[in-house]
Amino acid sequence: MSSARQKVQESNDQTAIRAVIESVAQAHYDKNAAGIVAPYAPDAELYSLAPPLRHVGMKTNEIQAWLDTWEGSIEREVRDLKIAVTGNFALVHGYYRLGGTPKSAGRPISFWMRATVALQCERNGWQIVHEHVSVPFYMDGSLRPAFDLQP
Repeated sequence: MSSARQKVQESNDQTAIRAVIESVAQAHYDKNAAGIVAPYAPDAELYSLAPPLRHVGMKTNEIQAWLDTWEGSIEREVRDLKIAVTGNFALVHGYYRLGGTPKSAGRPISFWMRATVALQCERNGWQIVHEHVSVPFYMDGSLRPAFDLQP
């Protein structure tokens, strides 16, 4: 593939990958469990904030149950994404901000987390095959999550 053609393809891939990540953010806002699950491979390896340490695949009913624990929309802002594409594989890292009002808290919350996402391009486009999100914690003995950090 020529250098110019390769750059166009890489730009197209990056645009498509950003659209996948943004679609998940929009689905959170819309509280659309099927929309959240759609871009994930059925056997995606997920290291999410919720226990256990590892999840395999996303289940629409579990995502809907979580969405139902929130009042109103859930904000998932995406920031500072870096995307590297090699053939049909992509690695993405950046930050997500989660915001909204959990019913159990009774007040709005907002915090940033780190995210690393691996995607694979199949016949139907880019699909998330691995995602790791985390919140740092203070290592001063308190083990408090560092919800006050911002990118």
